[in-house]
Amino acid sequence: MKVKKAVIPAAGFGTRILPATKAQPKEMLVIVDKPSLQYIVEELVDSGIEDIIIITGRNKNSIEDHFDYSYEIEETLKNEKKKELLEKIQHISSMANIFYVRQNHPLGLGHAILKAKPFIGDEPFVVALGDDIVHNPEYPVAKQLIDVYNKYGVSIVGCQEVSKKDVSKYGIVKPIKSLDENTNIIEDFIEKPAIEDAPSLFACLGRYLLNGKIFKYLENGKIGKDGEIQLTDAILDMLKDGEQVISYNFMGKRYDIGNKIGLLKANIEFGLINKETRENLKEYLREELQNFLKNLK
Repeated sequence: MKVKKAVIPAAGFGTRILPATKAQPKEMLVIVDKPSLQYIVEELVDSGIEDIIIITGRNKNSIEDHFDYSYEIEETLKNEKKKELLEKIQHISSMANIFYVRQNHPLGLGHAILKAKPFIGDEPFVVALGDDIVHNPEYPVAKQLIDVYNKYGVSIVGCQEVSKKDVSKYGIVKPIKSLDENTNIIEDFIEKPAIEDAPSLFACLGRYLLNGKIFKYLENGKIGKDGEIQLTDAILDMLKDGEQVISYNFMGKRYDIGNKIGLLKANIEFGLINKETRENLKEYLREELQNFLKNLK
């Protein structure tokens, strides 16, 4: 079965970057000239995804507005004969079939994904977390996961290797058998372990490809102390039932735009990639570095 659907959970509050997210979703924070969520949608579209469901919450209407048709802007650009800008705006509303479901209560990542069950059915689907951007224009990370799924046909946890000091920030997989250079069968998944308890250095970093069986485990799994349903717990239940789950070490540079330094890094590095901003930004950074070094003397 071809992978044509994706889910983007985007209902979180973005507390790590308050007050910027007090009145706007973290997914709509701008990186150079686009909201961060658009980079994720473009990754999915470039990977062959046709239908995308975005799980939203209160105060997230700007997400729907951004990906909707905008008559006033398009007519203004047409009248002013700004063809290039018009094409950029039209591209946003036409690049994929985008649907929205509201997560009425913040009851965890698993609960958010469960909201997509009527849309997904029993099909395999990509999950792309709304605050993780992965830059790899030649081989988008969602396409990498789809290719791995087409090869092995089981659920996948997207991973990258992190430093020892950072393992306590992430869910860490325990691999038991290598299938190829970047792919391993896993037997356990430990959420934010201490350094001495980490079974590997491979952290789950915002991308999954899951088959429809996950919904059974989300529906029947345990509810956490805060009433939350966690995706990690559902994956562990799959493993206990003998369902095979693999980890894939994806290629690309990841930016966690849910924290301040990650957002700053993304703006600088994407600014250096963007042809419209590259040269001016280089000049600015060069001058600032020279001034900084002078002040050190």
